[in-house]
Amino acid sequence: MKRDSKHRDPRYDAPVIEQHNASGKVSYWRECSNHSASDRDGVSLADYIHAIFGFLVQAKCRDVLMIGCGGGTLATMLHRVGARATVLDIDPVSFEIARNYFHMPAQIECHVADGAAFLRGTRRRYDAIVLDAFADGEIPKQFLTPAFFALTKKKMRPRGALFLANVIVDDDDDRTPDRMARTMKGAWRHVRLLDCDGWLDRNAVVVAGAASRLKRPHLLMPPRRGAPTVARGLKDLVFRALRA
Repeated sequence: MKRDSKHRDPRYDAPVIEQHNASGKVSYWRECSNHSASDRDGVSLADYIHAIFGFLVQAKCRDVLMIGCGGGTLATMLHRVGARATVLDIDPVSFEIARNYFHMPAQIECHVADGAAFLRGTRRRYDAIVLDAFADGEIPKQFLTPAFFALTKKKMRPRGALFLANVIVDDDDDRTPDRMARTMKGAWRHVRLLDCDGWLDRNAVVVAGAASRLKRPHLLMPPRRGAPTVARGLKDLVFRALRA
């Protein structure tokens, strides 16, 4: 979700945490964007997070690298099913927020690091790499290049691994996810786009690697409140063909 930058509220340039005492909902706002929303246990209220989580569970990914922290809800959910999550973010405040307000477990490994630099410096290979990083509402350009996708593929296990990216889509005419998917095809044979036409400022998921047999995800870890809304959002997300 995004706030309209034309009506920018300077209060949201710094981190803002909104807590609803009755429902337990927690939201993290920054730079006019909603970075995370969860129930009182740290389970996400965003359908795209549950979609990524569902893909990771389908593919039996046990060792996941995440570029971008937000509220750490995906890492928290993975930890709850016994998967290992490693989280990167260039802003250490994100980790403090994730742990203090979204209940991200202390056992989750966190690094203050640029995603590309970390990948170049590590020898580890992962079952999955998740890109969910934004600056001023857009994915940093360094994460949209053929070189970055080639580097990412080298740091994934040779069989059964997934690369997943969250993409903000302005409207049905926005070709950002389609361009990204086509660039990714230079590194991976199978690239698929999960999207929901008709919605403004929505989230789409681009998935590559062992993606050909993935099924549309459904709600595996319902939040305490708002589960029907999340489930409906997941039902609206479908695999679609890339557009010119």
